[in-house]
Amino acid sequence: MTIKGNPGDNKSRSSASIFIAAGLCCFFYLLGAWQRSGFGKGDSIALEITKKADCSILSNLNVETHSGAEANTFDELDSKFKVFQPCDDRYIDYTPCHDQMRAMTFPRENMNYRERHCPPEEEKLHCLIPAPNGYVTPFPWPKSRDYVPFANAPYKSLTVEKAVQNWIQYEGNVFRFPGGGTQFPHGADAYIDELASVIPMDNGIVRTALDTGCGVASWGAYLFKKNVIAMSIAPRDSHEAQVQFALERGVPAIIGVLGTIKLPFPSRAFDMAHCSRCLIQWGSNGEDSGMYMMEVDRVLRPGGYWVLSGPPINWRNNYKSWERSKEDLDEEQRKIEEIAKLLCWEKKAEKGEIAIWRKSVNKEHCPERDSRATCESKNADDIWYKKMEACVSPYPETSNRNEVAGRELKPFPERLNSVPPRIASGSVSGVSVDSFEEDSKLWQKHLKAYKRINKIIDSGRYRNIMDMNAGLGSFAAALDSPKSWVMNVMPTIAEKDTLGVVFERGLIGIYHDWLDLISKEACYWTLVSLLDFLSDINKGLDVKPMCEAFSTYPRTYDLIHASGVFSLYKSKCNLEDILLEMDRILRPEGTVIIRDEQHVLNNVKGIVGGMRWNMKIVDHEDGPLVPEKVLFAVKRYWVAGENSTSMG
Repeated sequence: MTIKGNPGDNKSRSSASIFIAAGLCCFFYLLGAWQRSGFGKGDSIALEITKKADCSILSNLNVETHSGAEANTFDELDSKFKVFQPCDDRYIDYTPCHDQMRAMTFPRENMNYRERHCPPEEEKLHCLIPAPNGYVTPFPWPKSRDYVPFANAPYKSLTVEKAVQNWIQYEGNVFRFPGGGTQFPHGADAYIDELASVIPMDNGIVRTALDTGCGVASWGAYLFKKNVIAMSIAPRDSHEAQVQFALERGVPAIIGVLGTIKLPFPSRAFDMAHCSRCLIQWGSNGEDSGMYMMEVDRVLRPGGYWVLSGPPINWRNNYKSWERSKEDLDEEQRKIEEIAKLLCWEKKAEKGEIAIWRKSVNKEHCPERDSRATCESKNADDIWYKKMEACVSPYPETSNRNEVAGRELKPFPERLNSVPPRIASGSVSGVSVDSFEEDSKLWQKHLKAYKRINKIIDSGRYRNIMDMNAGLGSFAAALDSPKSWVMNVMPTIAEKDTLGVVFERGLIGIYHDWLDLISKEACYWTLVSLLDFLSDINKGLDVKPMCEAFSTYPRTYDLIHASGVFSLYKSKCNLEDILLEMDRILRPEGTVIIRDEQHVLNNVKGIVGGMRWNMKIVDHEDGPLVPEKVLFAVKRYWVAGENSTSMG
């Protein structure tokens, strides 16, 4: 016979257990603080006890995913926070600095209208961008390479427009990506293998790549098989959602174009650059002839490769199918060949519709290069909103004909943790070999602490990761895994520009300024707006410059890491704007980790409380006396049209 206990007894025992556990946690917490203070006698013993007492488990921070049917409601929001309302459903795919209507008001010459044009303050949204109805968590990698849920990016135009080229197919409730492209309709694998017969992709020599005019980024998606990571760029244009599809597939991509402004990458960043029928006018820019090839040259490493496939290569056999005249194609290829020669790119191969050039390893091989105007700027990495010019970026100095300018990089993955040449040569002021190695160890320690809080960080749940203030790239290096990739963002107002170091480690990244101050002119603010801004400052009003949006679609990152970002911008930018931008680009049920001083995090917490994020602030891993704390947050699941009347 089963004897049933009194439910009240069980409840009492459960309550007692909770109080005992809580009491022990508090005791060990205080004991740890005591030993950290230096006044305790058994410091070493107390330290070990503190390490073993895991009191940092966040019971209210659920990092697991849910299906679209398990939506949360928001009626319990704390009334002490300012509550941010959902934006109108028409803003589901809102890209503030790449708005289609605004773009049409700018000149079409040199693709100016497809570049970044951010909204003035009065047009900015101060609401939360909804996910489309039916939105679900993307498939894990590598399944995501081949399949994207239809509800996440419900646009079928490419399935019709690119049907013959095998870009994308619609099957039931998913899109399938067969791996085809305009120049490789039978699959990217065979195309990449053909390139690899000339370019050393299988031994780690080539690690970072730039794909201009990437389509849905199948080239970048399949390069992961060779441990090559590609930064794919494409404009937001008539090819609807191509960058959005790339990021839904788990492939690095940004909205961008070769236009009038320099690319947001440092000099000598990429081992390889690629254009597969990308429709870029490489040989003609009016008076600035060759400007785009010169910009590729700036971001290409000495000894790096440039691949051009499609028109005008092998035009004699294809001019009819391309529906272009022989004279036009012949002139286009002649100009490309001429510019390549002046840049001292050696043509390594031309087969079918593919041509491959290699950039010289140093200027000793390039007497022709001196005949072109050298760029006036002494800093080839000073690019944010700087006008692109038809000039040649100088090589770093070398001591002999065989030396690689800027020093030779080790193969990947060895280069990930080797001392980067920019640091070894002393090119980065204030960063030594010792400080680099210390930084690497520190971020390994930080990441280990993060994993104690969020145990699924390296499980594959977070494929697309952003580090908003990347520093030396040590967070990304510590996290390195085939299951994920990191977009390392270098704020242009950072004390040290280390994005070149990030690329030398075999990682990728981008310059961005979450603050819009210098870019007012670049974003074409009217004179009236600028005078109003200065007038407000003169009146003593509390005016903060605008914060700029990132060049991506909403819901494109699974995890966002921000170390010191809010301290960096606290007196320069409205923190609310930065947090709303983080919410825009974060997927539902995505995770945020913010590392900063406690008083800064208190301000952040006051804003986040009204943003439908579950959050918790925890102590530094070295104990409560360290002023730096960490805020962990998870964005709740909600979709367009849901609880629109009760979310306040």
